[in-house]
Amino acid sequence: MGDDVPFPVALSIYSPGNRKRLLTLAGIAVIAIALIDWWTEPYISLGFLYLFPIMLAGGFLSRTQIVSLAVICAVLQEEFSNLPTGDAWPRLILSSAGFIGTGLFISELLRNRRTALEHLQEVESQVALRRDAEEQLQLLIGSSPAAIVTIDADGTILLANHAAQEMFVPGGAPLTGQSVQLYLPALGAAVQSRSWKNFRTTLQCRGQRSNGDVFLAGVWFSTYSAQSSNRLAAIIVDMSEDLRNREELNLDFLLKNTRILMSAVSHEIRNLCGAALVVHKNLTKVSALRGNLDFEALGTLIQGLEKLSLRELRGGAEHTRSAIELPSLLDELRVLVESTYHEEGISVCWENDVELPLVWADRYGLLQVFLNLAKNSRRALEGVETKRLTVNTAVQGNSVVVRFEDTGVGVANPQNLFRPFQQDAKATGLGLYVSRTLMKSFGGDLLYEERNPGCCFAVVLEPVCSREGGTNV
Repeated sequence: MGDDVPFPVALSIYSPGNRKRLLTLAGIAVIAIALIDWWTEPYISLGFLYLFPIMLAGGFLSRTQIVSLAVICAVLQEEFSNLPTGDAWPRLILSSAGFIGTGLFISELLRNRRTALEHLQEVESQVALRRDAEEQLQLLIGSSPAAIVTIDADGTILLANHAAQEMFVPGGAPLTGQSVQLYLPALGAAVQSRSWKNFRTTLQCRGQRSNGDVFLAGVWFSTYSAQSSNRLAAIIVDMSEDLRNREELNLDFLLKNTRILMSAVSHEIRNLCGAALVVHKNLTKVSALRGNLDFEALGTLIQGLEKLSLRELRGGAEHTRSAIELPSLLDELRVLVESTYHEEGISVCWENDVELPLVWADRYGLLQVFLNLAKNSRRALEGVETKRLTVNTAVQGNSVVVRFEDTGVGVANPQNLFRPFQQDAKATGLGLYVSRTLMKSFGGDLLYEERNPGCCFAVVLEPVCSREGGTNV
């Protein structure tokens, strides 16, 4: 029987579509046999022919119906038979048993056949679904931009997609069959450790191409068992570009923060130098100090220190800014802070306007401002009963405002918030000063808004649409 033979055809005459015909034919056969037996009264009874209608009807009747039909046929056989009446009851019992057994045998035989065919259809359906899943998986693996490999217990690469081939052996020999130790020594060491418990993990390690180029590889791998052997599946990406971008971004932001801090220090030194010069000028009126070389040298040193302190950060000319999509940046902030805040029992509410324009900012700098404000709120919520931080965004006039409002202890002296080197600050006393300076460097601002209880900081940003010609500055 072929794989594509449908169920009704496979059952031949016992298909569900033939039920009415066969039952009608069986009934006609019973009547015909009874009439012939009654009419002709031959020496040999024709009752054995009742087996045929019972066999036809047995494939569709229940057990009770089969027993009833068999008894009827046995009674008809005995009624129209010319055999001696003295043995009628034994013949009736034996005929009934034979007819019942035949009907039940046919019924069970067809029921088992139907069950087998249904199971076969289910198996064929599962095989087709599995074939489709395998084809989809092969398509997914083959078109994946990430390198995907499977490795056996000896460290031999069994399967490698096109991305893996291009990552390790671009334009060279097939990667399949080679040792993973040549390209990912750390992964090769993991395979050779023989600790083949089922696990999944990640690592960053050194990768090497066939031409000797070295890169930073991010690897997600897991172990599994197949065909009585242990294997390892790994997804590999080249993280070198991400590492370079991240390090350049960190260095750039470090330099920006350094300039801001130097500006704050220069401002304080300049104030001290101004006071020292006033005192020095007043002391020049003392006749005993006139002409004193050490006193004149001290004045020269103070003036030189004041000139050195004049090097201060100038607005935003040294900073680049670009059009930033604020919702995506807030989503990134949410990923960074929400899990930690949840562990500490702090509820974070995000009330964001769905239609926000692009804003002018430095993406990494703005994210650092957001993180600093969230960190300040986290410290302010320590020890309070109601712990809630609300991040709200809205368009107000010609600005986009992001507010960080918490239910913490509040601020005792708001007038000193943005001054550097605050004496009563819980951290360095520079966070808000640096944040505000960063905001002003790309045309924004950081403001404090009073709340009772708690406090609120408003990050004011300039929308791109407020200026003509939306190009990066």
